[in-house]
Amino acid sequence: MRFLDAEAVAQLSYTKAVEALEDVLRRGFDPEADVPRSSVPVGGGELLVMPSVAGAVKLVTVGGDPRIQGVCVVFDPDTLAPVAVVDGIALTNLRTAAVSALAARRLAVPDARRLVVYGRGPQGTAHVAALREVLPSLEQVDVVGRAGAPSLEDADVIVCATTARSPVFDGARVSDRAVVIAIGSHEPDAAELDAGLMRRAQVVVESRASAFREAGDVLLAGVTEVSTLAEDAAPDYTRPRVFKSTGMAWEDAVVASAVAQAR
Repeated sequence: MRFLDAEAVAQLSYTKAVEALEDVLRRGFDPEADVPRSSVPVGGGELLVMPSVAGAVKLVTVGGDPRIQGVCVVFDPDTLAPVAVVDGIALTNLRTAAVSALAARRLAVPDARRLVVYGRGPQGTAHVAALREVLPSLEQVDVVGRAGAPSLEDADVIVCATTARSPVFDGARVSDRAVVIAIGSHEPDAAELDAGLMRRAQVVVESRASAFREAGDVLLAGVTEVSTLAEDAAPDYTRPRVFKSTGMAWEDAVVASAVAQAR
């Protein structure tokens, strides 16, 4: 059994990770069938357990030093033997940005030129790199903290990758041309996007079960009509498109397996 560290994870391009995710959905994998994450109190923090029917389990601790740590164990689909242990934080950064890139490639206007990213942490950095790979028409990228106030009216892609528990901008400033990607929270009482934006947007999620269980952006706005990545709904360019991600174990499993196979 191999240990694949952050350097090994970084060898897989975002484009390859997107292709792996798209391929498993195209072959009929149903995210609705995946197992919900669970949380176990440990010491001064918590252990998140994320098993997937796609053949992996990710274990992440929150509250330690550093604050977030973890690994993902990948299993052989035929023998069920563990074949690799993958650095969990590097994997999370890669797969989260790759899932967002998959959504952006499907939902952004074809000539998207301006990207605004809320969040200066690792996820913000990963999203800039991933979106540059899949949206070659991008010309301008603005990365801001929560206190930042960039113009949004001409933004084609907006990413929220923050720890905020309340909306980070006024959704009325978002044009119908834009796609908004929110990945910062997976709790039912936290939302990076306001209700006004959510209610006027075409909302796409990873799975309905996950969204209606964990996505505060969806739940607090009272949104009931959503489509999923697996359905690959046609983008409605007459209104904003919102992709709300909670992060799911099947994504970790697919990308971790792609990392292992590439080594």
